[in-house]
Amino acid sequence: MNHSKCRVVLLLLVLPLTSYSLRAQQTSPGTNQPGAQAPSQTDTKEEQKPKPQNVPGSTSKEGSVQGTSKDRLFYALPNFLTLENAGQVPPLSTKEKFAVVTKGSFDYVQYPWYAFLSGISQAEDSEPGYGQGAAGYGKRFGAAFADGTIENYFTGAILPSLLHQDPRYFQSGKGSFWRRTWYSMSRNIVTRTDSGGEQFNYSEVVGGALSAAISTYTYHPKSQLVTTTTPGVLRFIPSDRTLTNTAKVWATQYGYDTLTLVVKEFWPDIRRKISRKHRPEQGSAVSPAP
Repeated sequence: MNHSKCRVVLLLLVLPLTSYSLRAQQTSPGTNQPGAQAPSQTDTKEEQKPKPQNVPGSTSKEGSVQGTSKDRLFYALPNFLTLENAGQVPPLSTKEKFAVVTKGSFDYVQYPWYAFLSGISQAEDSEPGYGQGAAGYGKRFGAAFADGTIENYFTGAILPSLLHQDPRYFQSGKGSFWRRTWYSMSRNIVTRTDSGGEQFNYSEVVGGALSAAISTYTYHPKSQLVTTTTPGVLRFIPSDRTLTNTAKVWATQYGYDTLTLVVKEFWPDIRRKISRKHRPEQGSAVSPAP
């Protein structure tokens, strides 16, 4: 994924997050606003009721692996490895780590997602060795899908199983906006172990580097000469299989993963805000006119 494509993806994720987060910071539940009505006793009781959470260890249609969730970011992208208000939970077995990564990597939403990213890459003519037309788009789609899937397995299943690290994201949900932002960003550096301790996140850092190297040096374009629209004129396209490009791919993926963790941290707040906004209003008592 090149830098231009990354900026588009970041905007798609950051804009909703920023919009709702700033609105939440500016308006607190107890703030008196012009024209605002005092909450009724029914609303107060409703807010005091404990809200159901995704219970670790439960099974569901979308999150069938114990100790994972059935949540989706923005009701679409798989978010099965994020736990909200989980505390101490049993570790995932190797089989469970591979099962949940497989479920998320081949989820039905991933196909249009990679198709969208491939369309951006095609429009920008990134990695021109793939060419244009249907064949070029197919190669870009296959590469995007393979890049994401390989990275998911290395960072979420293979290295976490070998190193006994927990691939799940445990949402903080406490503190100020910036404190929670820093916490979520730091989880790509420090992660939880299967025993409940903390450790350097080798799974993300090393796993991301390994996946970038494998993808770059196997199916990404080699250097080649291609024909141009001018007869007899060839165009030399340098190879993408270089150490520099591998480092760029790793850095881009690391930044994307870090931003995704920030989104995962605040998504439950956004989801609750949307739910309250679309909650059916109950009839309120109207006092008779004097």
